[in-house]
Amino acid sequence: MTILCVRFQLPPTSEADLPHLLGMLEEFTPVVQALPPDGALADLRGAERYFGRDAVELASVIRVRSLALHGVDCVIGAGPGPMLARIALRDAVPGVTCAVPGEPDAIAEFLADKPVAALPGVGAATARTLGDYGLDTLGRVAAAPLSTLQRLIGAKAGRELREKANGVDRGRVVPNAVSRSLATERPFGRDELDPDRHRRALLSAAEEIGARLRALEKVCRTLTLTVRYADRSATTRSRALTEPTAHSPALTRAAYGMYEALGLQRARVRAITLRAEGLDPADRASHQLTFDPVDEKVRRIEEVADRARAKFGPRAVMPGGLGGAAA
Repeated sequence: MTILCVRFQLPPTSEADLPHLLGMLEEFTPVVQALPPDGALADLRGAERYFGRDAVELASVIRVRSLALHGVDCVIGAGPGPMLARIALRDAVPGVTCAVPGEPDAIAEFLADKPVAALPGVGAATARTLGDYGLDTLGRVAAAPLSTLQRLIGAKAGRELREKANGVDRGRVVPNAVSRSLATERPFGRDELDPDRHRRALLSAAEEIGARLRALEKVCRTLTLTVRYADRSATTRSRALTEPTAHSPALTRAAYGMYEALGLQRARVRAITLRAEGLDPADRASHQLTFDPVDEKVRRIEEVADRARAKFGPRAVMPGGLGGAAA
């Protein structure tokens, strides 16, 4: 076991603490991959030799440091690869690291009774298709003929699914810079059912993200939405933007699109988080000219509004939809 998958039990309004927690992980290994909004993968191959402890022992030290230094508990899964560590995380509880042994027979036994949806990257539609043919566990998928899987879900997807179900983990931990993202949260005073207030919070968050990006002279390539619910569960969706941007209306449209795609029905929402990812310098970004006088006018107004906010405060100029009480 050399890979840890860590999920920090952050309060809904504390996603901004994730960079500090990732910094704590980097004290053990430089090979840390952030999994926003509250997780990370860590490759401990070098750390095991350096500290003279195995991954499970290091996981205990990480949990103690997280509690002592940041007041945040965590759950941890460990395995010989990133995929297996992420599956192990599903069975982990605070204080007990769930570890997948490295022997092939032990891996096969661990995976056999897991539902197909436990595999990272297997969505509800694929799981439903396989379930209709009785392939509802990874053990049954592993035993199924490759040709059957390929007829059901496609040649490449079928081959990859069968490999994963047999415990073949070809993934690796790819270090990424947490500084290449910006996040803002909008918690609600009480669990909120009103979609209009959800959209108002999204508008406020997108406006803030856009203003912060422009102040830093950055643009983002991806926007991620996290919706946290009253039962402490969460849904996260990401959308690649058509072009790198810091333009608030473009960010708002993307945020609204992700929210609408969730199809929430009377959901009791506790907090909404937006994260701008893939930040690049604005002067290196390209912008498709539209020759639309309205678009150019909006961008000029945005520049004037930024100057007014810098001089008189962040609430000096706001969209009409945010007038009145704060979102």
